[in-house]
Amino acid sequence: MAPADLIASRRPHRADARRNFDAVLAAAAEAFTDLGGEASLGEIARRAGVGIATLYRHFPSRDDLIECVYTTSVDDLVRYGQSLDQADPASLEDWLRRFTTHLATKHALAAMLTRESEAYLVSREAIYGFAEPLFARAREAGAVRGDVDADDVLRLVFAVTGGTYTDDAQRDRAVRIVLDGIRPQP
Repeated sequence: MAPADLIASRRPHRADARRNFDAVLAAAAEAFTDLGGEASLGEIARRAGVGIATLYRHFPSRDDLIECVYTTSVDDLVRYGQSLDQADPASLEDWLRRFTTHLATKHALAAMLTRESEAYLVSREAIYGFAEPLFARAREAGAVRGDVDADDVLRLVFAVTGGTYTDDAQRDRAVRIVLDGIRPQP
């Protein structure tokens, strides 16, 4: 199952309910980015312009909402990757930078997912399903060292983005060091 399928299975059929669902999802993504994973559900409902009962009708628990926000972000990440010229080795760096942004804004949510949750499993499969062939093509083109694979780099980027930085520029420098480290050395 793809992330888009998981989201679609939860999205209501009625137009008004779908609008409320999407409004809550967008407001939650914004609130979690602004306030972290502990953003209150009341604040999310307020930002969405709906009552708390409407939020709970669509997302019976905080975990349901977190999973859906995270899965939506993963779906956006994979769609972005699919829009790149995957034959171009530079696409790997473009996608890794987007992956870094995804993690920087969704790290707290990812940490809240359990490894057994459907959202975690679907998201992991989608990310690795896209990243592994992209890495293989970059390695074949000589743009990536032969002794690193997608799993190594994705875990490293996850660790780097989880750190505390003085500003975005410092985090970007740390990611640049990772990217420099996966390139073949002369």
